[in-house]
Amino acid sequence: MSEPIPIVGRGYCYEDLKVGFRFRTHRRTIAESDLANFINLTWLTEELFAVEDDGKRAIKGRPVPGALVYSFAEGLLLPTMQDTGLAFLNASLDVKGPTSVGDTIHVESEVIEARLTSKGDRGLVRFANKVINQRGETVLAYNPLRMLKRK
Repeated sequence: MSEPIPIVGRGYCYEDLKVGFRFRTHRRTIAESDLANFINLTWLTEELFAVEDDGKRAIKGRPVPGALVYSFAEGLLLPTMQDTGLAFLNASLDVKGPTSVGDTIHVESEVIEARLTSKGDRGLVRFANKVINQRGETVLAYNPLRMLKRK
């Protein structure tokens, strides 16, 4: 019997991720339609996000919820854990600055903790993730602890 053909696009396994390992994702521009769809899906109908700017806001442009930025970051990171991620266990999250429609974001990630589970058949990896806009500003930071498959 022949060996199985590997799947293209498989994410990192526990053994691939050592403390200090860093990577970044592709970029994604946030569109007005993304904001409208996110508001309609989540019912985050805060007027800051749901009403067109009346010129009296402290934040210029069309701000988007931090929850949208976080969700997009997780989507950008998905290829790194495709078929290998088992669980998202916890995280702390800090919104560092505003993000608006038209901003282009990417995620820079660093492994800050890696250990086997008590059973040893999978691993726990904590990342320091920074969401960075097109101006090089960190707009959101979070540190998810994920459970990943071993090879």
